[in-house]
Amino acid sequence: MTATTFFEYQDSDYLLPPPNPADRVDFDLTIDPRDRRRLELHAALTAAGIPPRPEDREAIDSLSTLPGSIIATIQRWLCHPL
Repeated sequence: MTATTFFEYQDSDYLLPPPNPADRVDFDLTIDPRDRRRLELHAALTAAGIPPRPEDREAIDSLSTLPGSIIATIQRWLCHPL
């Protein structure tokens, strides 16, 4: 690359304007409550030092069908300091 080519490129460089939020595509980012509880169980187990194994998936899927109050209790049990 020659010096003139570099300077020509540098002069033609410019910043793009920020995106307009009104132009964004609307996505429905809601998560099914069962999926949210499943993710919360994974996170609680991992935080408690119990990384879920692939064979634990069926148990976690079954637990995720329980009401949110029961899942909150399980999370409290897992995260309770000893």
